[in-house]
Amino acid sequence: MTSAPKTGEVVLAARDIAKSYGFIQALKGVNFNVHRGQVTTLFGENGAGKSTLMKILSGVVKPTSGEILLDGAPVVFASSSQAREHGISIIHQELSLAPNMNVRDNIFMGREIRGPAGVNFAEEERLTRLLLEELEEDIDPLTPVEELRLGQQQIVEIARALSVNSRILIMDEPTSALSASEVEVLFKVIRDLKARGVSIVYISHHLEEALQITDHAVVLRDGAMTAYAPRAEIDLEWIVRNMVGENFDLGSPPSGYSMGPVALSIEALTLRDRKADYNVVDQLSLDVREGEIVCIYGLMGAGRTELLESVAGRLAPTSGRVLLKGRDVTGHSIAQCIAEGLVLVPEDRQRDGLVQTMSVGRNLSLASIGTFTRGLFTSFSREAELVDGSIRNVHIKTDGGAAPIGSLSGGNQQKVVIGKMLATQPEVILLDEPSRGIDIGAKAEVFKLLAERARKGLAVVYTTSEVGECLSIAHRILVMRRGRIAAEFGPDATKEEIMAASGEAVVAHA
Repeated sequence: MTSAPKTGEVVLAARDIAKSYGFIQALKGVNFNVHRGQVTTLFGENGAGKSTLMKILSGVVKPTSGEILLDGAPVVFASSSQAREHGISIIHQELSLAPNMNVRDNIFMGREIRGPAGVNFAEEERLTRLLLEELEEDIDPLTPVEELRLGQQQIVEIARALSVNSRILIMDEPTSALSASEVEVLFKVIRDLKARGVSIVYISHHLEEALQITDHAVVLRDGAMTAYAPRAEIDLEWIVRNMVGENFDLGSPPSGYSMGPVALSIEALTLRDRKADYNVVDQLSLDVREGEIVCIYGLMGAGRTELLESVAGRLAPTSGRVLLKGRDVTGHSIAQCIAEGLVLVPEDRQRDGLVQTMSVGRNLSLASIGTFTRGLFTSFSREAELVDGSIRNVHIKTDGGAAPIGSLSGGNQQKVVIGKMLATQPEVILLDEPSRGIDIGAKAEVFKLLAERARKGLAVVYTTSEVGECLSIAHRILVMRRGRIAAEFGPDATKEEIMAASGEAVVAHA
């Protein structure tokens, strides 16, 4: 009689895995172990090779060389569906849902439950409700995914992976769009999965958050493994040191200059959600000066995204006014706001910030097309000049403007979105969760870039759900709660004060 498998034994292993894309070597002989019933967390900057390694382990791409061992035996996955048959599932960083389909159909897409009369939709709906209850998310299974906010879509992605009953579950940035309370629920689910013997591979740029659940830590840098240690031997400094080679913070509020007059004035702005019959943004007023950086902190549902989208012309406010240097731009379209000098970097860069079929250069120049186009004629030399300048100014790591946008890491894609908006020479820039899904090095570069532009007179407003990011470059920190500004702090505020003002006492305690 064989003994039961022991928690902690290696169930999946990568041995000398290398992956090349032309002359670019994404992975350089990586060795990686996944332990039964434990969480192995993979840290690294954008472009370090984390996602490439996970795609290889889950059958999405094939390695150039090396082998994968499952339960000690070599295995080759021809596809992700074949990996799923062996009990390996992956939750991708960028959502892979069909927006025009409902939640139920997304969860069982390609794995429909069939009965004598065809697809058993009733059973699929029942199981979907059970999965969502486990994740403590009150979503109707028949709701179209496109009607859900980004955090809820992430929950659906997680539910789909859980529905497979995998023995090895790879989570690539699963919390990037989740609220603090949703993260706690996910961690509870992860602990339950561990108790059942499920192995978790966890990738996250939220370093402190990941330390709460990890059992082992592996650090990748430039396609090679630079460090490994069990949880008892690591801390935040260890992770940062091995990721980027030095310990640094996200900066401080830029100083040494005088702020100018008010650049953006929001007057009693209200946005009503007619379906839910309440004000998502409720009589909110705010002035932002030239050269000032304002951070808006709040939990999911506080109204941060809706506020920025109302100001930038994406959503029509119910009442109130938006003034740009005294000019009324209330109700203007997105294009009109950009022309006036008011731009928005959206939260979901894949869906709203980038065109996936376009090159890096075309994405960068898209919002400024009017500056190098006259009638039917386009000045390609002026466009190339703009693209090259943006790549240089925003420090985008790319082979050039002709490179596919999909060839860039998440952090560099975010820089493309920011660079595209800065190329329009705005007077005010709004950024909704600008650091979502990017590593600490890329965050530091983004915040440094914003600080440099603020010194030149740009008014900056950014939102975040990470309290640590409030205490970086912001001159003022505003806490939103239920559509209103609940508190205002200077850069000397504490994390505890900010979190308490958001109304999430449980999170503050944690």
